Amino acid sequence: MSKYPGAKQLELIPRSRNPLVVVDRNHRLVRLCESLDWLELEATAQEIREGKLKNRAGRRPNLRVNLGAVVFMSVNRVTYREAEDQIRHYAPARYLCGLADSFKTPDFTTINDFMHLMGAEGLARLNEMVVRMAVEAGLGDPGVLVADTTAQEATMSYPTEVGLLGSFFRSVQKLGGRTGGKVKAALRDLRSVVNRGTKSIRTHRFFAKGKEERLKHTTTAMGAAKLVVKGLTEACRNTSAKRLQGGAKAARKKLEDLLGTMGSLLPQIDYWLENGYVAKNKIVNLFMPLVRSIPRGKVGKDVEFGIKWGTQRIGGGFILGTADAARGNFSDKLHVQEAVEHHVMTLGAIPTSFGYDRGGWSESNNAFLKEAGIHHNGMAPLGQAKWKVEGKHKEKLVKERARIEGDIGSIKSHRYGFNRPAARSEEMMIACGHRAMLGYNLNKLLRRQADEAGVALIG
Repeated sequence: MSKYPGAKQLELIPRSRNPLVVVDRNHRLVRLCESLDWLELEATAQEIREGKLKNRAGRRPNLRVNLGAVVFMSVNRVTYREAEDQIRHYAPARYLCGLADSFKTPDFTTINDFMHLMGAEGLARLNEMVVRMAVEAGLGDPGVLVADTTAQEATMSYPTEVGLLGSFFRSVQKLGGRTGGKVKAALRDLRSVVNRGTKSIRTHRFFAKGKEERLKHTTTAMGAAKLVVKGLTEACRNTSAKRLQGGAKAARKKLEDLLGTMGSLLPQIDYWLENGYVAKNKIVNLFMPLVRSIPRGKVGKDVEFGIKWGTQRIGGGFILGTADAARGNFSDKLHVQEAVEHHVMTLGAIPTSFGYDRGGWSESNNAFLKEAGIHHNGMAPLGQAKWKVEGKHKEKLVKERARIEGDIGSIKSHRYGFNRPAARSEEMMIACGHRAMLGYNLNKLLRRQADEAGVALIG
């Protein structure tokens, strides 16, 4: 017999910890499980896995379970630990992952590793598969395409030169101590230089009075940073990392990447100190160097720090996205052709109607749309130029163009987490962006299917 906290009497028969749970067939996770083509999803995941593996050593992962976990995390924004807990104890989540008749559960590290294995490419391909599924079911119209650009904000504090230098000194001490050998010895020799730079930054932040004094301490920290970069780069060049294993090898790789980033950042800070202007393509994050400052002109948020995306919306409200972090702030004019090409590559059909804001208006883009066979060009004109489309087609494209703003706002909401994802690299930032679009499209697909079937979704 057992007695639970707060109970006033003992139970003659202990309660079962293996209860029978009946899952309603109209639960959204159940209907989602039965709507997806898991064989095609597994084939895609296996293709990506084989392209990234260095050898076939180790146990082959259960792709069906891990894909179910990815889908669950896309429609319900949860952390990896929360996903493990839900899949272990929540019956509809177990059904989605194909674990209804099993006692196994993937732990959070397994889900995290699989998410990194899939990466941005894998999540993008899964999202494209869902959009094609919607088109094949008659729920999406590939004849209508509307495009726009948006910014995906990174999870980071506001970047300053002093803040970046302080982060560099902290990271160097942490990583250099793990690598061992000549690198650790070089860091020990540079300890006084690191301390001088750290002290200058602390004085700049808390005690400096006036612009000239702050500039003096920034210059001192810059000099220390240059000496540290030079010393550690030489130490890394003169010693091999082949014998390093585990955490030491990973720390060495991070240190080398950090030193490479600082090699580009220090001249940019010098340019700012000499001229008072920010250098082009300024690095704003040491560990995500492709993140850029994106002018937005919003009230209360003039600048966003992150990656610029191009988004495409087909008729019916399903969305696709492309991100090219290496190009920084690519212009709206460039995205017009990319949006059409991505649409054709994904759905295999040229849209008959195309909508865009005035940022994409140019003679070359108008000529491209005409040559591509798009009959209704709904790009908003610049200045006094005339619309290329009239009547009901113009009204429809204007409405569709307005709806893409709502779709972008939805994926940026807390439910999907497009903005400020919990990612520490550009690759995973982009993967989280595709995962947000995947979750948005899956939920829209479920609602449309439920409306056609005349049922009410549960959960």
